[in-house]
Amino acid sequence: MFDPTTLTGLHTWISLIAIILGIPVTLALMRGERAGAGITAAFLALAFLTSATGFLFPFSGVMPSHVVGAIALVVVLVAAYALYGAGRAGAWRPVYAAAAVASLYFLVFVAVAQAFAKVPALAALAPTQSEPPFAIVQGVVLLAFVIVGTLAARARPASAPA
Repeated sequence: MFDPTTLTGLHTWISLIAIILGIPVTLALMRGERAGAGITAAFLALAFLTSATGFLFPFSGVMPSHVVGAIALVVVLVAAYALYGAGRAGAWRPVYAAAAVASLYFLVFVAVAQAFAKVPALAALAPTQSEPPFAIVQGVVLLAFVIVGTLAARARPASAPA
């Protein structure tokens, strides 16, 4: 499907694996739990690597993808600090939850944009990605992630068993 020996292939695989790992991390956050340390670390590392490798593609001038990538890098770094540096203590717990969910959102946002660029049926609906179908799908994705992020940030950690 994707040739992992090319930058595009490697970048794509890293992105897809990060999205897959981000789902259980997000579901755990919505339950007020923390996903396993390994899956969480892998998700954050791959989310970071996805954005970082995006800057390796040739370009001339700053493009919207660079802005999204830079924001995504900052957000994943905030999530990592909130988790590992601050230990999710106090206000850092909802900050971690919101930043982790936002990191997954950025990955999905780009995946949707790439789907509209590369899948012929979607490209026909929004050839310049400025048409209503693209905006509607991205709006629905954003709304879903705002809801999920809010639930994750507000979720209370489960009480310790008696």
